[in-house]
Amino acid sequence: MKKNALALLLLLLPAAVSAQNSSDQWISLFNGKDLTNWIPKFTGHELGVNYRDTFRVEDGVFLVSYDNWPDFNGEFGHIFYNESFSHYRLRVEYRFVGEQVNQGPGWAYRNNGVMLHGQSPQSMTLDQEFPASIEVQLLGGNGEDERATANVCSPGTHYVRNGELITQHCINSSSATFHGDQWVNLEVEVHGDELIRHSVNGEVVFEYSKTQLDETDADAQNLLSQGQPIVVSEGYISLQAESHPTQFRKIEILPLAH
Repeated sequence: MKKNALALLLLLLPAAVSAQNSSDQWISLFNGKDLTNWIPKFTGHELGVNYRDTFRVEDGVFLVSYDNWPDFNGEFGHIFYNESFSHYRLRVEYRFVGEQVNQGPGWAYRNNGVMLHGQSPQSMTLDQEFPASIEVQLLGGNGEDERATANVCSPGTHYVRNGELITQHCINSSSATFHGDQWVNLEVEVHGDELIRHSVNGEVVFEYSKTQLDETDADAQNLLSQGQPIVVSEGYISLQAESHPTQFRKIEILPLAH
């Protein structure tokens, strides 16, 4: 290499390294110790009540635990990160463990969700079961049947896929089935209401856009009456507690320019 070319390379190298670092600044949304910056909300309970100590952090892992539950009676839980996001990549590593709590709904077996573009936790009513949001539905296998994960459910919302407005509540992704207690890597790329893309273990399994409130849904109607626009281009991220123990060992976000 010529001397002038080498000098130029050495001059540009620090800037290139700095640019690479600035574009890859993943931020952990939990500190590995406690629930700082997270707000729980359970059906029938006031905001901030961590019912039966369901959400907790142990040994650096974020838990949805049913150790203290004798049975389940419709107390659906969500725990919200206390900041709204619009353009980002989200990385989550999760797994289902143990047995479903007694009297948990059949559909909630090995079922959890990462809620995107959600309404604020403060705007949820006391008895509301789910925030108006887009749910990245997480499902575990039962050891025999196919059961995709990173599906889309839409409490209080609609979206467009392949040019069609989707009003069906849940639609499966193209992912594989993950049986047992294995860890699964989920990544979601979000660009406001323009594009949301789900990937599982590095494979794209679902894409959609034009997220919007469902004008026929009571919870969405409540938000619309308060002046929220029908287009949903940002919102809160939350995790669910739907009656099956779940572990999260990574919840990281990378804000994107827009």
